[in-house]
Amino acid sequence: MQDYHDFLAEILIPADELQGRIAELGAEISRDYAGKNLHLVCILRGGVLFLADLMRQISIPHTIDFMAVSSYGAGARQTTGQVRIALDLKEEIQDRDVLLVEDIVDSGFTIASVVELLSTRHPRSMQVCALLDKVERREVNVPINYRGFVIPDKFVFGYGLDLDEYYRNLPFIGTVDPNRYQPNE
Repeated sequence: MQDYHDFLAEILIPADELQGRIAELGAEISRDYAGKNLHLVCILRGGVLFLADLMRQISIPHTIDFMAVSSYGAGARQTTGQVRIALDLKEEIQDRDVLLVEDIVDSGFTIASVVELLSTRHPRSMQVCALLDKVERREVNVPINYRGFVIPDKFVFGYGLDLDEYYRNLPFIGTVDPNRYQPNE
């Protein structure tokens, strides 16, 4: 496995900037959901670091649950458009105020499919909180109610986002130099 320094093109969003924006999002969510039955649904696996930091910034009572959803094939860099639910919610969401916590919205297929599926379970409300929004790549219109950062159409990794399942632990969002990265075979 290569050291990430060998193929890091740039640090797109440094750790301190990430944490500052997450604190702002937490304050906004706390204000907007005051007095409501807030239920955070983290889209695994990429969203787990974002969820952990975000929920520490939310000052009102809330519950959490997880879904594992994929629209990428093994080793793929682009969505297939086919969404697969690998892990469904453990708790009912009927009459709850659901906030989907997503690491990145790219084409929009994955989160749009999750919203469509969960809407059939009759939540009181459902909104989307995405750390990263790759607007240039959008193929499906998805309302993002809480947005961390709009980013360019570059392949990113770190802070929960993987590169062949590695480097999720990095405290920043970096971009890959495709001329220097050798994917796992």
